[in-house]
Amino acid sequence: MTPDPITIPVNVDNVTLKVEGRDVRLTNLRKLFWPALKITKGGLIQYYADIAPVLLPHIRDRAMVMRRYPNGAAGASFFMKEAPTPRPAWIRTCAIDHGAGKVVNFPVIDDRPSLLWLINLGCIDLNQWYARCDDVDRPDYLHFDLDPSEGASFDQVRECSEIVRAALTTLGMKPFVKTSGSRGLHVYVPIVRGPTQDVVLTFAKTLAGELTARNPRLMTLEYRIASRPRGRVLVDYKQNAWGQTLASIYSVRPRPLATVSTPLTWAEVAKGARIEDFRLDNVRERIADVGDLWKGLLAVRGRTNLEKYFPK
Repeated sequence: MTPDPITIPVNVDNVTLKVEGRDVRLTNLRKLFWPALKITKGGLIQYYADIAPVLLPHIRDRAMVMRRYPNGAAGASFFMKEAPTPRPAWIRTCAIDHGAGKVVNFPVIDDRPSLLWLINLGCIDLNQWYARCDDVDRPDYLHFDLDPSEGASFDQVRECSEIVRAALTTLGMKPFVKTSGSRGLHVYVPIVRGPTQDVVLTFAKTLAGELTARNPRLMTLEYRIASRPRGRVLVDYKQNAWGQTLASIYSVRPRPLATVSTPLTWAEVAKGARIEDFRLDNVRERIADVGDLWKGLLAVRGRTNLEKYFPK
């Protein structure tokens, strides 16, 4: 059943909307978040309201790390983990023990009211945990963040993604790809929930090391920017570590063109898809045309059991 559409008013600064029985207070709606594009905070909230049906299944029941941009995409930002107070009583939280007696209560974005509340805080992109709240040590996927170094082209990123894809496919996995919305590509693999985050990290590190050793003129594992060789693509496996996050599917990024982290087909990668092809102003139409290309990432079937690569 398609939910009733939400319309964010364009002629007021502040409003309280009734969404799914919740009162959602929205503020500073006419504030320009991308002045050159004339995109307001209200326009950003409208985008997320429109794509909520395909976005929410990917972020639901996961702790959300907040990165807030109170003055828009080009302004200063800051990270928050603890859900701010005061907040609506209906915002669910996920308590995660970080050791030494430190427990962080992350917000959880399960529905449209909580999504609009989060974006109203000034969050432009979304950064959810890889594991669900009932067991934050066991993720549902592994991934590789392919990030071009200085002097590397996006064509090299695409070439790198095809090599990663071939390796994963050879191992019997089903990789999915999306633009990061910033500079590179993200390759994800749905896995059977079971291995802990450190096991997933070990697998990703091993595979990234093997592929980089075979393709030293294209790939690098050097994390330090100052030491990273020019013209290489960083195969970033470290984002698989516990507590790390990547920009979620359909996240708008704080970039000059308001680009969006967008699922691709592998055929689109091969044909030369670019980061700037997918933006806040056109991704909604794409979703209407092709649906959620990453629906399979959430499916029960087709998941890889990593435990078979770690014999006891």
